Amino acid sequence: MSRLLVATLVTLTLLAVGLIGAPMAASADAEVQDLQARIDAATPGSTIIVDGGVHAAVTIDKPITLTGRNTPIIDAGGEGSAIAVAAPDVTIEGFTIRNTGVSLDRENSGVDANDSPRITIRNNTFENVLFGVFLRKAPQAVVTDNRIGAMDLELGRRGDGIRLWECSDSRIENNIVSGGRDTVYWFSDNLTVRGNEVTGGRYGLHFMYSDDTLIEENRLAQNSVGVFFMYGRDLTLTNNVMAENQGPSGYGIGLKDMDGITATGNRMVGNRAGMYLDNSPWSVDQYQTIDGNLFAYNEVGVLFMPSVKRNTFTNNAFVDNGEQVGVKGGGQFSGNEWTLDGSGNYWSDFAGFDADGDGIGDVPYRLADLYSTLTDRHPELEFFSETPAARAISTVARIFPVLEPRPKVEDTAPLIHPPQFPVSSAETTRSSTAITLASLVLLATAAATLALGRGGRQLSGRRTVTT
Repeated sequence: MSRLLVATLVTLTLLAVGLIGAPMAASADAEVQDLQARIDAATPGSTIIVDGGVHAAVTIDKPITLTGRNTPIIDAGGEGSAIAVAAPDVTIEGFTIRNTGVSLDRENSGVDANDSPRITIRNNTFENVLFGVFLRKAPQAVVTDNRIGAMDLELGRRGDGIRLWECSDSRIENNIVSGGRDTVYWFSDNLTVRGNEVTGGRYGLHFMYSDDTLIEENRLAQNSVGVFFMYGRDLTLTNNVMAENQGPSGYGIGLKDMDGITATGNRMVGNRAGMYLDNSPWSVDQYQTIDGNLFAYNEVGVLFMPSVKRNTFTNNAFVDNGEQVGVKGGGQFSGNEWTLDGSGNYWSDFAGFDADGDGIGDVPYRLADLYSTLTDRHPELEFFSETPAARAISTVARIFPVLEPRPKVEDTAPLIHPPQFPVSSAETTRSSTAITLASLVLLATAAATLALGRGGRQLSGRRTVTT
């Protein structure tokens, strides 16, 4: 009898498991699809693995790690932000994030984070988003290895690919941002911005009130402006490429009211102006050095406001810019240096010589072109640049020195050979035609001058004859 009872109980138990099992599995599947429910149920510090699927917008209000496998999608459905974060120590990685709303005043974003220190956004793809990554009061943030697109809207109606507000001590590295309005860094000190590619926007990088920042090996191309800095200090720019930024201003690098700039190894190629300086440095006790950069095929190599002083340019290469150095507007331009410790810059239009073969021109490079001076004061005359009339004006000024203007540049130790620039990862990732051409010209020039030997007499930066 007891055996029969046991058998009956076992049979009933198995039937119960079989009956209940299917609904439990369905409930588990539903939980997998309801990502918000999983986030709400998670304990702080836990990791949620999301395996594929399409998920609605979510809100994260606790420190968790959200990891995607097999490229799960978070789709905002055209309304609001896709992921809203209001907690510290959150990590979001491995997702496609798409289809935000289009409200600029509500700042609809792929990832929208407030008061979220130490947030990490890594290895995600953003598609059809107004703002890509928007962080407010999120110090020590890490935004790395993301691909951030934009909406197909008029440029001024788009949001920013990346925007940081009060996010000091953060790292922005190895992101590809295309088509957004700007990438913006405001009130954020001690940033590292490295290895990013920003194309097709308004400002590739835009900094305001941000000090002690390292900008390294970024590629900023085909924007309105490459990078613009305002109202900050102690900025280091190293081995970046600013190419073919051709907007109304079209600066490769723009500096306004900046102190303590160090710029070395950068390539400014094919912009309207390779570098623009306005009241930089602005402190009377500050001096800045621009050392070892390439300015090539820009309409203007370096463009100054007339009151700018206390900048030293050395070991740079100025190659075939429409105007090597320009001054915007009237006023007396002085107080900048073009030679440091006996080393000046390479000028592709230098017409001097090097009789002793020491690599330094035996006569100074002087930039005193009358027509360029006229266009600095009257920009509407640029329409006639490179015309026979423009060349005639400059030629007459050289024949009759009384008409020759005061030199804008006097480099007392011009370099005969272009400097050797280290290879930059920003240059090799996706080089533009202008960058490639500039590199080939520099290599050809250096090879030609070295082949002709030290005993040669250098008549110009591009032509050598032997004696």
